[in-house]
Amino acid sequence: MITAIRSLLFMLAFYSGSLIFVLWAIAFGWATPLMVQRVATNWSRFHRFCIRWLLGQKVVVEGDLPQGAYLYIIKHESMFETIDMLCLFDRPAIGAKRELFDIPLWGGIARRYGLIPVERTAGASALRTLRAAAKDRIAQGRAICLFPEGTRVPHGESPPLKSGFAGLYSLLGLPVVPIAVDSGRVSPRGKFLKQAGTITYKVGEVIPVGLDRREAEAKVHAAINVLNQSIL
Repeated sequence: MITAIRSLLFMLAFYSGSLIFVLWAIAFGWATPLMVQRVATNWSRFHRFCIRWLLGQKVVVEGDLPQGAYLYIIKHESMFETIDMLCLFDRPAIGAKRELFDIPLWGGIARRYGLIPVERTAGASALRTLRAAAKDRIAQGRAICLFPEGTRVPHGESPPLKSGFAGLYSLLGLPVVPIAVDSGRVSPRGKFLKQAGTITYKVGEVIPVGLDRREAEAKVHAAINVLNQSIL
């Protein structure tokens, strides 16, 4: 019963508050992309506040999270990390599925913010477009974040990485910081009920540039799945 009440309060508070942030972004988005980025950062902080005080979820980071010119590769288990990236990094440029940019209102804000559209089914031309967008964001001093599994996966599962990671790793020539997260334990994909507990980010060892595709993928895959066996 407590879990259901917490989850209902979170849904009402977060989604109502999110509408205000969307309207705020629309109202001030004409000014500069920086204004939209500030609104988005405040939205992420609001989300962190809601999960802490309404759902009873704490967030911890294990390991040192380096800041700078890196390609950050993150495990994807729930909506949590897609929003919380803005709490971990300063104005991160996150790779998002191309079709999300077609959503009315949200798509325009996403473009203005500087998210990077990812075409999952395209080939070399899409990778070149992705590389150009990433290079532009790096020049702005922003972190590049990618969810290499392509979609949210249930906690405990470890599907192979999508091909886009290896291509981007090769094209950008950036060291990789793999990050595991176990958000799916307490906020499962597609579930209304969200549990109290601790969400952990575990930062893996930096993967240097220049590795062959199989070795780089193997290291990233292992690092982002190290929390798969965690229990509440």
